[in-house]
Amino acid sequence: MKGKKILLGICGSIAAYKSAFLVRSLIKKGAEVKCILTKDASQFVGEITFSTLSKNDVVTDLNLNGNWTNHVALGLWADTMIIAPATLNTIGKAANGICDNALLSVYFSAKCPVFWAPSMDLDMWKHPANIVNLQKLEIYGNKIIPVGNGELASGLMGEGRMAEPEEIIEYIQK
Repeated sequence: MKGKKILLGICGSIAAYKSAFLVRSLIKKGAEVKCILTKDASQFVGEITFSTLSKNDVVTDLNLNGNWTNHVALGLWADTMIIAPATLNTIGKAANGICDNALLSVYFSAKCPVFWAPSMDLDMWKHPANIVNLQKLEIYGNKIIPVGNGELASGLMGEGRMAEPEEIIEYIQK
C-alpha cells in the first residue's frame, strides 16, 4: 500500500463507522487516501472525521460552496478505488449507469481497479436485483469483496455485513 493513491467512497450505511478505521489503516500502511461521501453517508459519520484521518478535503458534492470538484481528475488520480460501505442503492445505480452524485461521477470517471465492500441486511443482500447488479459490476471489471456472516444492524443473523477493514486491505493486496 505504500505510496498508493486510494479513493474511498463511503455510502449511507451503519457500517460507515468501519470506513474511518479503514482510512486509518490505509494511511498507516503508507497510502494516500481521499474520501468521497454520499449525502446519506454523512448522516452516519461526519465529513470532519474523514478529513482529519485522511489529511485531505472530503468530497461530498461536485459543486461545494461554489467550487467545482473535478471528478474526472479525481478518478484519474487514483491507483485504486474502494467503495465501503457499498449500499444496495449505490450498487444498483452503478450497475445500471445512473450517475446522480459525486461518488458515482468519480466512479464512472475512474480508470483504476474498483473494489466494492457491500453492506446491507440479509434480505437485501439475497434479493435477485442485488445479485444481478453485483454480477453486472463484475462483468464491468469491478471486484466484489465478500460480505461477512453474523449479526446485522436489524438484529437478524446472516450474510450482509461489510468486511472488516483488515479483510478489505488483505483482499485488495491479493
